[in-house]
This record gives sequence, C-alpha cells and structure tokens, in this order.
Amino acid sequence: MQYITEAMLEFLENIRSHNEKEWFEQHKEVYLNAVYEPLKAMSEVLYQPFAEYQMMHKTARIYRDANFPPYLHYRDTFWIYIRHEAVWWSRTPSLFFEISPEGAGFGFRISSPEPQFMEHFRKQIAEQPEPFQNLISELEQKQLSLSGDEYKRPKPCRNPELLPYFKKKSLAVQKHVSDRNFLCSDALLPEVQKTFADVFPVYQYFYQMMQNYEAGKNPSETKQTPEPELFMTKAPEQEFMW
Repeated sequence: MQYITEAMLEFLENIRSHNEKEWFEQHKEVYLNAVYEPLKAMSEVLYQPFAEYQMMHKTARIYRDANFPPYLHYRDTFWIYIRHEAVWWSRTPSLFFEISPEGAGFGFRISSPEPQFMEHFRKQIAEQPEPFQNLISELEQKQLSLSGDEYKRPKPCRNPELLPYFKKKSLAVQKHVSDRNFLCSDALLPEVQKTFADVFPVYQYFYQMMQNYEAGKNPSETKQTPEPELFMTKAPEQEFMW
C-alpha cells in the first residue's frame, strides 16, 4: 500500500503557508483522508514486529502544543513513534518515522536525553567498550552510523576510538529521503521496515542502559515530575486529532 502521497505532501506544504483555523476547517477532510488515515495505517504496520516487546506506538496530532514554540496552530511535520511507555518521549529511546514537506527521516533516536544520562552513557562505554564497539561495527556493516548533536566542548576521553561518541549530547541512527517519487512509491514502507529492523539492536542497547540509569538514581533524583500534559493546552477530544 502507498501511504505517502502527493496529496499528503501538498497538504503539509499548504498548512505551513496557511496556518490558521479557517483554512484548516475548509480542508479538514483532506487532512483526514490524505494525512491522518494513511499515517495511522502505516503506524499499525510498522508496529507489528515490535508488539511482542510490549512497546507502544503513537502518531502525531494535527494540533501543536500551544505552550511550545513555534506558536502555530497546526503541525506541518508529522511523526510516528514506536517505543516503551515514557513520560518524556524526547528523553527516551524511540524508533521513529517523520514526514514533512522536505521529505522523510526514520530510524532510532533519543532527541533530548538528560545530561546525566549522557554522562552515564560515557561512563558505561568507557568501562565496557566492547559491547558498544560491536554495536557500532554492526551498524557500519549496514552502512549506518551513530550521529547526534554535539557539545561545543567534547568531554574528556582517554580512548581515542570512543572520542566521537563522547562529543554527543543526543543520539540518532537515521536515514533521510527527499525524493518525492520514492516517498510516494510502494518501496518506501519496506525501506522503513528494514531500517527499523537494522537499528532495533541499538534501541535495545540504549533502552537497557536507560533502565539501568533510572534504577540507579538516588531517591532525591527520582522525585516525580508532573506529566507534561498538565501544562499543555488540550486539543479537542475528537479522535482524528490524535
């Protein structure tokens, strides 16, 4: 099945240029039929290989969270996430697919990890480099690499082979596709599925590391933070918004 279409990409371009309620209300049916339903169906298919791991999946809603910039009404970039349950999705390992007018990105990422977790990551790979280096080697064999945003000043590292990873303040293994013909073809879904399978060992490695990190926190560090939803302006409850 073809999930990404010219109609979807055109809608994303238009909602960026006409980010207002009046325009959206006039094109709501286009959103439902060309964006929401196809991405929902794609999410279900992508999730199937991971259901046995008690993970969950979610697709972006059309409404932006009003508390966060840019302060626009509607989203022009949509994502699918597959991960274990988490309060702060940006701090936890995720498999993701993201589509915008510029193209698609997909793979693995932790987009905004806690600095303390990255410190834990550096300590772990310094003490036990072999499992991590094996993981990197496997990625290279699949023509993939671990990337991410970098500190302006890299952290001290005694092992030159690990130095590139001591620079990271976020983590990702991802592919990008901008060719609209490929995006709108039957070949896209198998490519995303293959990439998810290729990066799943990375997800498992970092998910286990995250579990160990959370378990090792001091009681004072594990004080419950209110869930983000408490601070967010709620979108309408209609099911199509989610």
